[in-house]
Amino acid sequence: MTGVLILTGCGVSGDPAEREVKMNMQDAAVRADEILDGTFAAIKPPVHWTHERPTEGNCDVQRRRAVMTIISEERRGSFLGLIERYWESQGYKQLSVNNSNMPAMYYRTPDKFNVRVLIGGAGQAFFEVATPCVNPSKVSPPKTETVGPNYSGKMTPIPDVKSDFWSAKSPSSSRT
Repeated sequence: MTGVLILTGCGVSGDPAEREVKMNMQDAAVRADEILDGTFAAIKPPVHWTHERPTEGNCDVQRRRAVMTIISEERRGSFLGLIERYWESQGYKQLSVNNSNMPAMYYRTPDKFNVRVLIGGAGQAFFEVATPCVNPSKVSPPKTETVGPNYSGKMTPIPDVKSDFWSAKSPSSSRT
């Protein structure tokens, strides 16, 4: 299946009356960070990453991370397969897959958070978690420390960290 899926936080109409989750935006942001933390903990060998600018809607939050480790074209399938297996082990349901030259996977968690990973042309993986519509509140920045420099609030540079595994120019010989 190919195509594009837009991640939104607030149901079809965006009506706050459709809120299914009894949490506020700060709680939802913390949960989004937990989803990202779990995902990055599952990536072996680990990668360098940075926060990207979070966004807040009227009733939802998006948290983003960019991987600063170069994911070679030969290792992208292994990287995405690792993410896919982890997300499915957590009960996430696949919504869509884009198999273009910028592959992406879209999933939904059991608590209705939308998650996405996209591999950019320079071999940079971008992760996003979009929360469902929740009660409005102030939202604090993410607390998780980045692995490498933190570019949050700045233009994220192209990936510049080489990994013996993820940046290798040969296909992976075993499942990661």
